[in-house]
Amino acid sequence: MSSINCFRTAKAPLQTFVSVSRFRGSVSVLRRKSSPLFVTLRVVSSMAYEKELDAAKKAASLAARLCQKVQKALLQSDVQSKSDKSPVTVADYGSQAVVSLVLERELTSEPFSLVAEEDSADLRKDGSEDILERITKLVNDTLATEDLHKATNSTLSTDDLLRAIDCGTSEGGPNGRHWVLDPIDGTKGFLRGDQYAVALGLLEEGKVVLGVLACPNLPLASIAGNKNSSSSGETGCLFYATIGSGTYMQPLDSKSEPVKVHVSSVENPEEASFFESFEGAHSLHDLSSSIASKLGVKAPPVRIDSQAKYGALSRGDGAIYLRFPHKGYREKIWDHVAGAIVVTEAGGIVTDAAGKPLDFSKGKYLDLDTGIIVANEKLMPLLLKAVRDSIAEQEKASSPL
Repeated sequence: MSSINCFRTAKAPLQTFVSVSRFRGSVSVLRRKSSPLFVTLRVVSSMAYEKELDAAKKAASLAARLCQKVQKALLQSDVQSKSDKSPVTVADYGSQAVVSLVLERELTSEPFSLVAEEDSADLRKDGSEDILERITKLVNDTLATEDLHKATNSTLSTDDLLRAIDCGTSEGGPNGRHWVLDPIDGTKGFLRGDQYAVALGLLEEGKVVLGVLACPNLPLASIAGNKNSSSSGETGCLFYATIGSGTYMQPLDSKSEPVKVHVSSVENPEEASFFESFEGAHSLHDLSSSIASKLGVKAPPVRIDSQAKYGALSRGDGAIYLRFPHKGYREKIWDHVAGAIVVTEAGGIVTDAAGKPLDFSKGKYLDLDTGIIVANEKLMPLLLKAVRDSIAEQEKASSPL
């Protein structure tokens, strides 16, 4: 097996010089040069990240295929416990290895820095030999379905597998290009046979420019009961977005043409429905309930795992997403990078509880105010007020007299 090169030289910043008379993409002017024929441009045309998007879609789809295989035959021995006590599966490790390998092979001339959730520390411990062999076989079998072994005429060894997983140890940051991966977002949902997502995004100079969400268990039909979405009962959605180009959805396991999606256009909060995390340990449901009450929301909350919520919101299944982690919890960027651009390119707004945009340029963690809220442009001002009022009430109630 050829050497796995995890960290290549970072690419130049997201600016380039092009001739206005010859370029027809969508651009924003940043600064004029002395020549009238040239301006400094930030390219946001649909072609700007075509190669990266193709690679990301392939990587996420293959990783989802591996995850589906494991979920169908989930064995108790497949579940380990990480030091933070959250469950991790062979699919978590296998998914990360697949994404790492596919991106590295598809983008050989591109910079490659990967910020991801897992590392191989637990797999290197005594007693993990059997599970390591199982993961290696799963990854080899998955790559073989796309003939990705032909480039090297070889299969992965366990050492190759461990190195591929550890390619995800980049710290990210404001400079250069960084892929961001959650190999299975919604691990508990995965273990229950419920919703999860392979979430892959791309940062350039600290800004999200691309996102892909592979959601194997999300119905193609709206989970809000919109009968016009689909009547087939099929599951498995692939959402993707690049900056300035909108958000698209297509079936995960077919070559069907993608459809452009848009967030809900609901303006009256009484008619809105909202999403929140399935697990109470992940979000303060009582705070969300208070906010919904102030808005006059009549529908009960839709509680599902993972960034599948972002995908469902991007196609209008719901109008609001509320996430308020327990005190002391720090949000990781891989839990939101892909989902955030999928929603914003579909016309939504993603902020913290103070209305500030999420800043993914600070490394692995998000520094934000209290929580994360998502809505369309019309609902956001009302939502922000309800959030501020509800938080103030809770703080007052918990403070000593």
